[in-house]
Amino acid sequence: MRASSRFAAGLALAGAFLTGVDAAIQTVTRSGRYLYTADGNRFYIKGVAYQEQGAVVASASNPFLEPSTFIDPLSDGTACTRDLPYLQQLGVNTIRAYSVNSSLNHDSCMQTFSNAGIYTIIDLSLPGNGSMDRNAPTWTTNLLDLYIETINVFSKYNNVLAYNVGNEVVIQANGTAAATFIKAAARDAKAYLNSIKSSALVGYASIDADATLLDPLANYLSCDPSGSNSGATAIDLFGLNNYEWCGNSTFQAAYSGVEGNFAGYNVAAYFSEYGCITSPPRLWTEVGALFSSQMSPVWSGGVAFSYFPATSAQGQFGMVTISTDGSTVTTSSDFTNLQTQYAAASPPNSPLQSGAGAASYPSCPQQNSSWLASTTLPPTPNYAACQCLENNLSCQFTPSTNNYTAIVGALLDYACTLIGQSGGSCSAISSNGATGQYGAVSECDPTIMLSYVMSDYYIATGANAQSCSFGGNGTVNTKAPSSASAANAVASSCLSSASGTSVPTLPAGAPSPAGSSSSSGGGSSSSPNAASVVLADARTLVGMGVLVAVGIASGLWTIA
Repeated sequence: MRASSRFAAGLALAGAFLTGVDAAIQTVTRSGRYLYTADGNRFYIKGVAYQEQGAVVASASNPFLEPSTFIDPLSDGTACTRDLPYLQQLGVNTIRAYSVNSSLNHDSCMQTFSNAGIYTIIDLSLPGNGSMDRNAPTWTTNLLDLYIETINVFSKYNNVLAYNVGNEVVIQANGTAAATFIKAAARDAKAYLNSIKSSALVGYASIDADATLLDPLANYLSCDPSGSNSGATAIDLFGLNNYEWCGNSTFQAAYSGVEGNFAGYNVAAYFSEYGCITSPPRLWTEVGALFSSQMSPVWSGGVAFSYFPATSAQGQFGMVTISTDGSTVTTSSDFTNLQTQYAAASPPNSPLQSGAGAASYPSCPQQNSSWLASTTLPPTPNYAACQCLENNLSCQFTPSTNNYTAIVGALLDYACTLIGQSGGSCSAISSNGATGQYGAVSECDPTIMLSYVMSDYYIATGANAQSCSFGGNGTVNTKAPSSASAANAVASSCLSSASGTSVPTLPAGAPSPAGSSSSSGGGSSSSPNAASVVLADARTLVGMGVLVAVGIASGLWTIA
């Protein structure tokens, strides 16, 4: 996935099929359902996946062999310089990076690829705790901050084509409610990009699936829940991880179905992964079909998987191998076959940008037994509100280990079990993408959710200090408000802005991008799709009423 000589010339193919030779890289934007360079020519993604695989632990809970760690492919300037000649030989104009570390420096790699005319598609999620859990999806302050910090770090580069807010989060019908959280992430990422005047697109990469799942998913992510033809919550770029073409297949056998399913799609679409390995050798003859006039009315290219070796449930991918000292690249037949096919691809420069049509955003798919996603989205996570609440909780999570992420989930389950046994519930921290109801604390970092439920149990047991211990992972907050009126006032003040939508802002201490007018701690604004916020059931409300005020005798905490 990552001898610095540059190939002096690239073939100027129709439709601005850039091969990476012009240092003055052009901005790519979307018009209707197509991509165009600044000079008005059609842009096709001729890409390759560029990410060394991290550690993979095979288990029943990891059927796709997804890595648990990652190696940032854009932080090693020496490796990027080493790989550039090979990427140029392939003739790619785009690379896809699946995980990057926003704390590292990416100047060398990004400048190297920009000078070569190579764009980047950057996935914002990270393995493990840095991505949406498809089995228990949420949209929380920690994920929003991760996404915004990454966008902020890469906003200074001129060759970011798109940011993906998720990859294969929705994989089956009973998990389609997760789409509400993907859509909320797209909404907030777009709002932030607009606030810093970035032209980068917002995308999602989907698993290939039966049309009964794939069609509503694609349509939901590009729809307008408000019915006002607004793109505020819609993605710009839908990616399909498609491996239907195996061996020397044909359009009719491999692609005719998906071509028909996306014929009327309203935003740009591409194959975010392709390259079947079940019928080796990989001939890459699908390139000729994907970049043909037969498929160009629907698709804007694709990303071949994968430059680096990668193990999957289907087998071994990879076009090159790297020597153990990292200095030498050895190519395979996969590489040379793709090189040949990419060199022969000549997609049409049509339609002209003037004829691409205006952007349109249709109504959203209706819920049914196989499509569960509500059109009521989670609110924009509000860090200031969550931090305010945490500061006033009576029992706070103070982990006894540095690897606290490993114990948060188990402690949440344990605390909620204890609360449930006493007749309460943890609905205040729950999110339900099917009903469109989101607990008042569900947008907060999981550690704050844990402080919330620990405090609830602490109060339910008469403010016994031992009830706040949780194995030495909790501490009583002596600075919590000392009266019911003060508790209600603080709680109401903290969470009053934690609903609806707002323009996300950078976490405190993060440098603002050039040209940005945003400032930390932005407020919330009303929205026709504002979330229905669930505070809790009656018992938990009473518990929360005394949560920040030990000794309250009666009363119910309500948020105006």
